[in-house]
Amino acid sequence: MNRFVLPGLLLVTLAARAGTPERGQLDASPALFAIMAAINVAGYDAEVSSPNNDPLRAEIRKELAGKNIPSLRALKQFYVEHRAGNASANVNQYISFALSVDGPPLFALKGRSVDAPPDVASLEGLGPLMAAFYREAGIEEIWNRSQPSFDRAIERYHDDVSAAVLQVNGYLRNQTSGMAGRRFQIYVDLLAAPNQIQTRSYANDYYVVVTPSAEPRIRDVRHAYLHYLLDPLATHNAEIIMRKRGLSDHAQRAPTLDESFKSDYLLLVTESLIKAIEARIDKKPELVAEDMREGYILTTYFTEQLPVYEKQEQAMRLYYPDLIRPIDLKHEDIRLSQLEFVADAPTRRAKAPAPAPAPPPLEGAYKTLDQAEQLYTARNLEPARQLYLKVLEETPEMPMHAKAYYGLARVAALEKNPELAERLFQKTLECQPEPQVRAWTLVYLGRLSDAAGDREQAAKHYQEALTVEGASAAAHQAAEQGAQRSLQKPN
Repeated sequence: MNRFVLPGLLLVTLAARAGTPERGQLDASPALFAIMAAINVAGYDAEVSSPNNDPLRAEIRKELAGKNIPSLRALKQFYVEHRAGNASANVNQYISFALSVDGPPLFALKGRSVDAPPDVASLEGLGPLMAAFYREAGIEEIWNRSQPSFDRAIERYHDDVSAAVLQVNGYLRNQTSGMAGRRFQIYVDLLAAPNQIQTRSYANDYYVVVTPSAEPRIRDVRHAYLHYLLDPLATHNAEIIMRKRGLSDHAQRAPTLDESFKSDYLLLVTESLIKAIEARIDKKPELVAEDMREGYILTTYFTEQLPVYEKQEQAMRLYYPDLIRPIDLKHEDIRLSQLEFVADAPTRRAKAPAPAPAPPPLEGAYKTLDQAEQLYTARNLEPARQLYLKVLEETPEMPMHAKAYYGLARVAALEKNPELAERLFQKTLECQPEPQVRAWTLVYLGRLSDAAGDREQAAKHYQEALTVEGASAAAHQAAEQGAQRSLQKPN
């Protein structure tokens, strides 16, 4: 299964990067995976017994707990010393750190340390500790083995997220997904407590992190995407918006409104607009009154104005000032003075979490391949080899043959038979492999060429792996690291 570039997001890449497709806007992050694996074994136990956890979390916790990892003691001490006030804030800082570093294997901040977000700056010293843990715990190999779990999770989101992105782009009339040089990135995190969705905005990068849940959090992802598109418009038109900030006094009366909206008028205006757009898109006008009572004080105004926007031809990014200027302070003040805010936290959109449905059982060659992969992971190589061979007999599908040859090639590599491994990897490429398999096959061929001293051929394989669209971030990272290591070797 490949990683996905959302159709609506591809356009901004073409505009911003002269035709070079940006990889994997819906993906998994090797840095986030490594850091979440580390804190899981260091003491992070939030909702560890929840039925909505992905099974991968328990598997990795068990595997790491059974290893002798020299840096683990220091990591546990670091985790205790940097424990935040509550479970949510505690994990939030580590997610922020993962999104702010280049890695693995070094986990160094992408920019200057003085520019790091406050919760990241508070974790000073974690980078070198993570680098040691990553190496000593064999996280790269665990990450590679975990790809099928991430592929399944990402596939659950792909179609619905793509539809939501296209829906928003259509309503806002975007020819591109935002502004040139900006990025909207969704990461699936299978090692954090379930039923979470977190967003971060760092410079030109907007991140969404989703954890396991009974149902995909599509509405939340769409909400984050609307912020990604509309936040810059509010900033660009801040002078016009702030002329209307007298209305913010009414928001101070809303008991359940988050303090972030009470203290940031631009954010409150954007959130009110998003609430109105969501009610229009979902055809649920009854939500507007509830949003108003929760403190999103301009939702009704925007709901009245959006039909005017819909009837004209300009995109929202051009029409936006015309949406803000007509706000009548006197009229809205009268309206809001009569509004009674809710006193309790809203529950209208909340649903009790249900256990995630079990995936349908595998059958035929798919079941055989899955069993072979499990045996390979456990290093039961001969039984794994027999099952990979059995896959070739059970199906005529070429991509399945590619996976079988890929498995056989990895078995040969572990058995230190590079000639056979190379032939089987070449056979894999002849069988129409999926992008994920194709990219990793090229990485392995690069490693084999490197081991044989053929740096030129190794570089070709690594570069070809980097051009495979739809491959995982891990595969591309392995190819980049392989190319760098190859260049560093003495002639």
